[in-house]
Amino acid sequence: MSRPAILMVHGFWGGAAHWAKVIPQLRRRGYDTLHAVENPLTSLADDAARTQQMIKQIDGPVLLVGHSYGGAVITEAGDLPNVVGLVYVAAFAPDKGESLAAIGEVAPAPGGANIAPDSDGYLWIRQDKFHESFCQDLPEEEALVMAVTQKAPQGAAYVAPAGEPAWRNKPTWYQVSTQDRMIAPDNQRRMAARMNARKVIELDAAHASLASQPLPIVDLIDEAVRDLG
Repeated sequence: MSRPAILMVHGFWGGAAHWAKVIPQLRRRGYDTLHAVENPLTSLADDAARTQQMIKQIDGPVLLVGHSYGGAVITEAGDLPNVVGLVYVAAFAPDKGESLAAIGEVAPAPGGANIAPDSDGYLWIRQDKFHESFCQDLPEEEALVMAVTQKAPQGAAYVAPAGEPAWRNKPTWYQVSTQDRMIAPDNQRRMAARMNARKVIELDAAHASLASQPLPIVDLIDEAVRDLG
């Protein structure tokens, strides 16, 4: 198999630029076909459809990498025939009929208390609580930029039941953030075990591990590509 294109899928409270530290490292390792989808975060169906549009524009094999809610998106969108694998970065991996809200209830995470809906149905992390909730292992100024530029999702995306999960039929890899305050680490471990991930790594990281520890995440992507042959 030729080396796959890498398509990165962001989560709630950010956009494609959340992959800013992963992208240059992948390029240094010779990955010349890199894409990062910018999802609207309006609903799981909308985001999966936008991601599938991107996948269909790529000739040849595609490895999907999803952070946070982006894991739910790749779970939903990853059944296309040219998708060869799924890499989850501190991410949701719902089963059929399961919502992110239902997963969160199994093991609540403390950052959830700092989510504030506005009158239009968008969910925000309070700016003064963003650093401690989302990325406590990043410098304060970097966290401030993330907080101010956060892309708030519509609440509907959090409660929508997922469809048939692509992880049932595609090989998977999973990175657990052990200091995560948005998705409880035990929930991450449970989802990784349930999908029978080929490799699970644990990082002493907050939720935004893609920003605080990009190198181990690139290592995991690299390992997934080698494993796929």
